[in-house]
Amino acid sequence: MKLPALLLGLALSLAAATSFAQTTIVIGFSHTDRIESAKGRAAQRFKELAEQASRHRLRVDVYPNGHLYKESDELEALQLGAVQMIAPPIVKLTQSGVREFEVFDLPYLFTDDASVARVTEGPVGRNLLNKLEGKGMVGLSYWNSGFKVMSANKPLKTPEDFKGLRMRIHSSPTLDAQMEALGAVPRLLDAGEVYLALQAGLIDGTESTPSSFVERKLYDVQSNLTLSNHGYQGSAVVVNKKFWDGLPADLRGIISNAMREATVYANQLAAQENAAAIAWLKKNKKVRIRTLNDKEAAAWHKALQPVRADLASRIGRSTVMSVVSEAAK
Repeated sequence: MKLPALLLGLALSLAAATSFAQTTIVIGFSHTDRIESAKGRAAQRFKELAEQASRHRLRVDVYPNGHLYKESDELEALQLGAVQMIAPPIVKLTQSGVREFEVFDLPYLFTDDASVARVTEGPVGRNLLNKLEGKGMVGLSYWNSGFKVMSANKPLKTPEDFKGLRMRIHSSPTLDAQMEALGAVPRLLDAGEVYLALQAGLIDGTESTPSSFVERKLYDVQSNLTLSNHGYQGSAVVVNKKFWDGLPADLRGIISNAMREATVYANQLAAQENAAAIAWLKKNKKVRIRTLNDKEAAAWHKALQPVRADLASRIGRSTVMSVVSEAAK
């Protein structure tokens, strides 16, 4: 972690602690998405709701676009108390030692937004967030990003098309196994490094949501996109447990209520932005869009099916079974 960022974060933490004795409590909210993204706009909505409902006893300082911490640093910063709130990709939570969050990376786990909501808004999702408390964090909510697509500079129609491709992933043994099952070579990179890595030929392709593909202008360096919907991507809004436990009960209630409203807003925005991104990409002559036909989709399912069986023991069979069962209701 860079020293200036850590010192700034610790200064924010000190300001927040000092403010408990004053009239305003400061929440430093760091995330790595752009201000204009669904997450960025939802973070701003949370700020407005929390500050208004608390009559400005709360002040939420939002730090977007990795300005305060990079993806690889923000979880450690939260656990150290250098920042009070973050919204990392769910997969990042596994770095705290809670392997069960890897379940969200399993391929073809969810079929649609409703199946996602049954898990993330129900007892199964809540039980997973509760596991963070032993790691110095409190999970407040899940924010959906949508279903993932695959991109490369060649058509990706069958698993054979992935052979030897260097595909960018988040840090996740599940995603690593997914790419290997397709015959690809997984490459771990922070989101902010992907464009330049593609441009330089250090990697060959990506998996991302349609909106992220457009936001990061990957269409400039990728010529083919497959609307595979093979996996789910989301974030979890997490707060430092020591900070949370020290808040007055009424302010914890205000934050929880504001987060519920911001979550609805975030999920609606994500769905709208992904739909708009796909529509825009279909008109963009730089990228060829492909939807898998039934035969191709069946081949992808067959190639990726072993990933769930192979990783169930690592993630926890009971966790996998409960998520699968809840998603299928």
